[in-house]
Amino acid sequence: MESLNLNVRVNASDKKNFEQFCSSVGMNVSTAINMFIKTVLREQKLPFEIKSDYNDYIDRKLEVAENQMETTDKRYSQEELLERLNNIISQYENNRNV
Repeated sequence: MESLNLNVRVNASDKKNFEQFCSSVGMNVSTAINMFIKTVLREQKLPFEIKSDYNDYIDRKLEVAENQMETTDKRYSQEELLERLNNIISQYENNRNV
């Protein structure tokens, strides 16, 4: 079976720490990466969960807003609701970029 090189860019500190980890468990980086690839191919999925907190954040904010709306007599127009929702999304995006 033909072997090819795979070039990947990583943070220098992460590379050093990964090399140290691999060494501490008795393997080199190439073996660890090959194990990762074989696991992905065998299971047809990444061997860990990838999750965004975006939906959880929006759900929590909407729940708070809904509770506030239910406890007040004030009524909001569709434009006001959309503006508030856009503000929630903007706050989330701004906080992630900090």
